[in-house]
Amino acid sequence: MTDVDPKAIIYWQGDDLFLGQTPSNNRVSIDTDHLRHSAASPMELLLLALGSCTGVDVISILKKKRQTVTDYRIEVRGYRRETHPRSYERMLVHHILTGRNLTEHAVAQAIELSESKYCSVAATLRPSAEIVSTFEIIQAAGE
Repeated sequence: MTDVDPKAIIYWQGDDLFLGQTPSNNRVSIDTDHLRHSAASPMELLLLALGSCTGVDVISILKKKRQTVTDYRIEVRGYRRETHPRSYERMLVHHILTGRNLTEHAVAQAIELSESKYCSVAATLRPSAEIVSTFEIIQAAGE
């Protein structure tokens, strides 16, 4: 097992608010009050973690395949169990890529490689959550 140093630190700010400090010394506000929504909740951060983890993989793989991506958006939806601990049971990841001459084969392969080999967030979530990915390609107008 690899130990990461320094560690993430979460500071209680009072009133269901926390401040997280990442191992790279970045800070993020976390709100656990489900009515106030003044910052991301821990479960919302999981959605962002999954989307950004797979996104960085997909872009890297498509660059290696010499695919030209001009815009990229990832929409992640999570469906939680009705009973506690209310973990995600299903997560839908929809990739929307815009580019010039993007091929369906290259995009599908990049997403599959991210899901099956590279995305550590998906690998962490997958034992308890089904992750389903879809994509659409928008061909950019030529220059």
